[in-house]
Amino acid sequence: MTIRVIIVDDSPTMRAILMSRLAKEPDIEVVAAAANAAEGRQVIRELDPDVVTLDVEMPGMNGLDFLEKIMQLRPTPVIIVSGATQKGAETTARALALGAVDCYAKSDNSTGLPMDDNGKLAQMIREASKVTFHARPAASATPAAAAAQRQSVQRITTEARGSLRERPRVIAIGSSTGGVEALQTLLGAFPENCPPTLVVQHINARFAPAVARTLDGSCPPKIVVAEPDMPLKDGHVYIAPGDDRHLLLGGANALLTTKLRKGEPVSGHLPSVDVLFGSVAELVGPQAVGILLTGMGSDGARGLLAMSQKGAHTIAQDEATCTVFGMPRAAISLGAAGVVAPIGHIARHALSKAA
Repeated sequence: MTIRVIIVDDSPTMRAILMSRLAKEPDIEVVAAAANAAEGRQVIRELDPDVVTLDVEMPGMNGLDFLEKIMQLRPTPVIIVSGATQKGAETTARALALGAVDCYAKSDNSTGLPMDDNGKLAQMIREASKVTFHARPAASATPAAAAAQRQSVQRITTEARGSLRERPRVIAIGSSTGGVEALQTLLGAFPENCPPTLVVQHINARFAPAVARTLDGSCPPKIVVAEPDMPLKDGHVYIAPGDDRHLLLGGANALLTTKLRKGEPVSGHLPSVDVLFGSVAELVGPQAVGILLTGMGSDGARGLLAMSQKGAHTIAQDEATCTVFGMPRAAISLGAAGVVAPIGHIARHALSKAA
């Protein structure tokens, strides 16, 4: 079946380049191209595409507002096409938190944009076309709701002192497609003094710092990009830098640290969720919580199983709230998930001793 795509970009040159990159793909058809939000709104309404590529830095319009309207009125998989500037990265990070499924980085080559990207955009579009949007729980969408959930987590944790599970020493999280939005909901419900938390989110290294800043601005814990040998602290979340290094749990005994290790892709990814989860299983075993969120493929499934086998508490996001159910589905099929829960409930399961 042909994947129908609409390109929204104010630059005629960029529209031509994107169309050229997709023209040779037999399973992808660009059905329209729009130069601004007004044109984009019209063609999306008329043609009902499978995927939209959107430049949110277009002058004369608020791309984030446009994206938010798309997601509210006609949920459609959106790939953000972003420039190399810091402003572009910040806008892209906010767009991912609003529900864009992926980000495609424009080349920062000063000699110009090549007409061929080795099929990267086409592959993103194929993956995005598999996304199915479910009805979103309204409760998780507002700051007030997130605050209420944090209070609930803190209350349940306090009431449950002395019960079966102790406060986790480390929380490890893996996510991919749709993960920034899911992380905003999950981490938004964490308290300021949450256990040290390590995150592998599959994302271009160019956007990882902006994603960390976006989440840090809306979530109670301090959220940073991981650097080598950072001592783990309560109330801190460490996100993999997204470059050619895996993020692992390092250190020993009383002093745990972040560890970044160069290597080859594992489970198709660098950094890999499986590598993070495996290191957590080996170092802290039953003192950890592992959480696998929305994403394409199976990265993290075997690592979550390793954590479960070492006695860790393991959680997978449920299908109804996933943008893509691939990674959680793979973990569930292995018997790796001790709990399967909607995104709005995962903080309670991770932090409550009574969960």
